[in-house]
Order: sequence, then C-alpha cells, then structure tokens
Amino acid sequence: MYKCFSCRRELKPDQIKKRVRCIYCGSRIVFKSRTNVTKVIAE
Repeated sequence: MYKCFSCRRELKPDQIKKRVRCIYCGSRIVFKSRTNVTKVIAE
C-alpha cells in the first residue's frame, strides 16, 4: 500500500502504475507505508 503525503489517503499499487500521482488530490508525493517496527534490546 502507498499513501499520499498531502491527503494521507491509501493508494493501491495498480492505481499508480502508469504515473506516480495521487488519484484523489493530484499530489506527486507518494510514499510506501512501512510495517510496525519492533525494537529488541540486546543484553
């Protein structure tokens, strides 16, 4: 899943296949949302 930097809506990869642009607001800044990171403390 991708997210628009301006409107924060989620975009599917097939929605931005031909050109990288938000289909909702037209912004060109789209980023891939990351999964949650788990921190481990070494002993």
